[in-house]
Amino acid sequence: MRNESVTFSISEDDRVSGILSIPDSGARDIGVIIAHGAANDMNHPMLQFLADGLADAGYLSLRFNFLYREKGAESLDTLDLLYLAWQGAYRFLAGHPEFRPRRIVAVGKSLGGRIASLMAAEGRLSVERLIFLGYPLHAPGKKDRLRDGPLYEISIPMFFFAGSRDQFCDLQLLKGVLSRLKAPWELDVIEEGEHSFDIPDSHDMTREEVYRRLLSKTLEWLKA
Repeated sequence: MRNESVTFSISEDDRVSGILSIPDSGARDIGVIIAHGAANDMNHPMLQFLADGLADAGYLSLRFNFLYREKGAESLDTLDLLYLAWQGAYRFLAGHPEFRPRRIVAVGKSLGGRIASLMAAEGRLSVERLIFLGYPLHAPGKKDRLRDGPLYEISIPMFFFAGSRDQFCDLQLLKGVLSRLKAPWELDVIEEGEHSFDIPDSHDMTREEVYRRLLSKTLEWLKA
């Protein structure tokens, strides 16, 4: 596989960067778009690992920056701008002149997944499946204010990766939400994992082994 730096327009005045991970040969008809979380960008090691692994398995993958990260800002974009970035990434991948994947899967770490869920619920993102790398079900310490509304409106299959120590997603609350979804779903729990699936040094898995698990489970689910 090889990585190619790209840029694409998200509005009349704004462009963002992306990295296209391209299979060596025989690309599948499924493309994967990967969006980062609020406090990181498209170069987060986990996202790099997943994109490279997906490309090695034959999936054309695009990870991209939201505009605020492109500008080096800390404050999040408005919801409209976050939507525009996702839509720009979708147009770029779906319309790629060489590959043109027929089906697209959305992967989002925290914020990236949350925005994808909102758009899918509103019919603004035409993807076939959603993968959440730590869905931000609630703010830390605010378990009474769940961000679960869009999930009940989604009809496509969803895969949730969750850390058992995630301060943004109480595992028991998540399981309760999942039991009420109308769409097919799967859940994989990273024991002792935090919001980015970091685990204690005393754990019997290394960070790379955690990333390999995320990748292998993703590939199994995509092939099912």
